[in-house]
Amino acid sequence: MECTVSWTGATPGARSGMGFVAETGSGHLVTMDGAPDGAHPEQGGRNLAPRPMEMVLVGAGGCTAYDVVLILRRGRHDVRGCSVRLEAERAETDPKVFTRIHLQFTVSGHALPREAVERAIALSHEKYCSAMAMLSKTAAITTGCDLVEA
Repeated sequence: MECTVSWTGATPGARSGMGFVAETGSGHLVTMDGAPDGAHPEQGGRNLAPRPMEMVLVGAGGCTAYDVVLILRRGRHDVRGCSVRLEAERAETDPKVFTRIHLQFTVSGHALPREAVERAIALSHEKYCSAMAMLSKTAAITTGCDLVEA
């Protein structure tokens, strides 16, 4: 797996801005930016894209949601939707790692057994999701799930 991240402000005469574009190994582009910082313009972004740490959280959410759907499908459950809301807290000092992450899953389907959904979530976090395995080194991870009959 590989990617290339390039500063978009790296043009002749550009002295500020903290925008970046990433090209993934699969050929997709993702932009990132920082928050505006009026006191230190050279450090601030223009708020044009997600922050890099937001992208870490997005990646973790995508990784675990992917696992949950795949596990439920392999169990021949009639899963029709899956979303996960992640809420995270970060350390106050550098490096500002995630210290707490709560994942609230909403899974819809026909006659989904709660036990199967909870097991899929647990398997994702305990065995399959690489992103959550890394984040759990610094963050307390908690989960919850809501089932919706579809």
